[in-house]
Amino acid sequence: MGETGKTNPYLFVVGCPRSGTTLLQRMLDAHAQLTVANDTHFIPKAVQDLEVVGDLPLTGELVERVRGYHRFPRLGVPDEAVDEAAARAGTYGEFVALLYDALATRHGKPLAGEKTPDYCREIPVLHALFPAARFVHIVRDGRDVALSVLEWAHEGKGPGRKALWREQPVGVSALWWRDMVETGRRDGAGVGDATYHELRYEDLVADPAGRLRTLSRFLDLPYDEGMAGFAEGRTREKPGRDAKKAWLPATRGLRDWSTAMDERSVQLFEALAGDLLSDLGYPRRHERFPAEIAAVADRCRKWWDDDRAARPQRTRSPVSEVE
Repeated sequence: MGETGKTNPYLFVVGCPRSGTTLLQRMLDAHAQLTVANDTHFIPKAVQDLEVVGDLPLTGELVERVRGYHRFPRLGVPDEAVDEAAARAGTYGEFVALLYDALATRHGKPLAGEKTPDYCREIPVLHALFPAARFVHIVRDGRDVALSVLEWAHEGKGPGRKALWREQPVGVSALWWRDMVETGRRDGAGVGDATYHELRYEDLVADPAGRLRTLSRFLDLPYDEGMAGFAEGRTREKPGRDAKKAWLPATRGLRDWSTAMDERSVQLFEALAGDLLSDLGYPRRHERFPAEIAAVADRCRKWWDDDRAARPQRTRSPVSEVE
C-alpha cells in the first residue's frame, strides 16, 4: 500500500493498440505520485488456464509462471523484490499488488499502475483482483487506428495473426478495433463510473492540460503540470522515426484517414464499424455502400464470427462470481 493509503496497482490504461495508449502512459508516468509500467501483460497471462483467479492461493508454481513470463521483465522489479513479495503474499492478488508496491518504491513514488492495451479484454478479472484500481480507456477514430495498424501489424503481430489478414487487412483492422473497443466499453460500464473513465485520443491531443486535469480528478490525484510536458528534453525527431520512438509531445494530425485512406478502404471500414464510429462521435463519410463493398463486409463478418466460435472458450471466473 502506498504512503497515501491508496493501493497498488492503482490504475490500468487500456485501449485498442495504436490508439494513443503509450502517449497516455508517458503522461501519467510523469506524475510525481505515479509510475506506470509498459505492456507487461503478465497478470492474466500467468493464470489464463485457471478457473478461479481472485482468491487463488499463491504457490511456488504461480510465482515462477510470473517470473518466467517473457514480458514480465518490463515491470522492472528485481528478483529479490519478487522473492520478498512471494514470501509475504497469501494469494495471487496480494502477490501482484506487492510487485506494484515494489515498482512504485523503485521509482520513489507511492503509486504504480500499468499500461497494457489488451487489458481492455480483461477488465472483469482485473477488477475482481483489484477492486480499487481505476481503468482509463483511451479510444481513437478507428480509421486512423487502421492506418497505423496497416503499418505495424504483420503475420506474427496484432491482427496480422488472423488468417484473413493477407486478403482483407482493412476489414480485419475494422473488426479487431470494434471488438477491442466494444469489449472495453461494455466491461467498463459493468464496473461503474467511479472505476472506469473513457477518454478520446483526439480530445487529449487537442487540449492536453484540460483533459489531464479532468483525468486527475477521476484518479483522485492533484494535477501535475509535468504530465503535459512529459516530452520536454526527450524528443528525438528524425526523418522516418515514428511518434513513439521520437518521444513527440501530444501532436495533432499525426494521422488523417480523410486524406491518407483510399476510398475503398474507408467504405469497407465504415461498412464494418460505422455504427461504433457514430456512437463515439466520429462523423462517417458513408451511410450506404456499393454492392461489392457490402458483400466483402458480409464475408469478413462471417469469417470473424466463425473464427471466434472456433476459439477455445475461457473457463475462469472473476472472484466476485465465486462462492
